[in-house]
Amino acid sequence: MGPDSTLPSDADLVSGLRAGDETAFRQVLDAWSPSMLRLARSFVATPASAEEAVQETWLAVIQGVDGFAGRSSLKTWVFRILVNTAKNRGVKESHTLPFSSLLPEDEGPSVDPARFRPASDARPGHWNAGQKPQPWSLPETAALQAEARTVLGAALATLPDRHRIVVTLRDVEGYSSEEVCGMLGISAGNQRVILHRARSAVRARLEAYFAERVPLPRQGTASGPRSSSTHHGA
Repeated sequence: MGPDSTLPSDADLVSGLRAGDETAFRQVLDAWSPSMLRLARSFVATPASAEEAVQETWLAVIQGVDGFAGRSSLKTWVFRILVNTAKNRGVKESHTLPFSSLLPEDEGPSVDPARFRPASDARPGHWNAGQKPQPWSLPETAALQAEARTVLGAALATLPDRHRIVVTLRDVEGYSSEEVCGMLGISAGNQRVILHRARSAVRARLEAYFAERVPLPRQGTASGPRSSSTHHGA
């Protein structure tokens, strides 16, 4: 269960914040600030700037909570303020570009086409032999689990800013596509493209890590997953 599960309802939190209740403010501050800091860091050039963006956001929340209309969850409203604050800082620092347009990095296949059978093949678009992504599970030892998390963090860090922000919001913070589009001011199609490419890049890094560190079961064996034909477009 995440920190949100221990929070009062939005109605109670909003009522407390409007009344200047320090307990209500401390509850949301403790629950949301760590993820806000991670998200802000994707927009700005330095950790110090990210911390300032989070501080500015909380100040804006306190000053603007009377205008909260409840059209979204309180957390989504707070994070939308954060995104706008951090994005403005990032633009001033020339660290990030607007989300409204795709750069050339978003063009082309997200997975190496050589991993799929060509159009001339009897089964075009299916995985070539030995190229199908292998299933994995986290290593059993604490040391290897920590190592895997480090690899995941490094994979996220290498993503373009826009990709890292979208995958962080969707897969780390758990926001819906509609919420992310609203926060970032992008279309649903743009969000899908960015998220797909971000996930593909992260998966490629993890795939290489698990291939080296974790023995994978052979497909078709009694202990392994049943073999199936996975189409490229699936």
